[in-house]
Amino acid sequence: MGDEEKRNRAITARRQHLKSVMLQIAATELEKEVGRRESEKQNYLSERCPPLHIPGSMSEIQELCKQLHAKIDAAEEEKYDMEIKVQKSSKELEDMNQKLFDLRGKFKRPPLRRVRMSADAMLKALLGSKHKVCMDLRANLKQVKKEDTEKERDLRDVGDWRKNIEEKSGMEGRKKMFESES
Repeated sequence: MGDEEKRNRAITARRQHLKSVMLQIAATELEKEVGRRESEKQNYLSERCPPLHIPGSMSEIQELCKQLHAKIDAAEEEKYDMEIKVQKSSKELEDMNQKLFDLRGKFKRPPLRRVRMSADAMLKALLGSKHKVCMDLRANLKQVKKEDTEKERDLRDVGDWRKNIEEKSGMEGRKKMFESES
């Protein structure tokens, strides 16, 4: 076992040496990467932001301000264009995802929350200051006077049905019925 132990120790020593060499190489590469990024940053800043010299006269300062405003406007336009592109692409992504869900046949339910709100508050939230309608439905109903119709009067006047039958029984009752119709 002596030879085997020596071999194992040699293998582990070799592994340790290789690990240390790899870590040294990685550290130097990392330092190079940091230096390269710093130089790229400096090049970019020197290209985009030239050193500023402040002139002495008022007209030169005004001209410098105009130039800076023009640069700011150009940068804002680029920013706006980029934002619009991002919004457009995100909208396209949402549409594509919706089409994908439609094709699969799986519909994603949005998480709904219970909202306790009266109808007036809901209309006010939806319509804003235009909301003048009150949802008190009983208040909006018209008051209707009940008119007595002839049928209702007849039903009231009839009273007890037994008396009515007795009056209409026989020939006199039929005669009265025909006279009242004409």
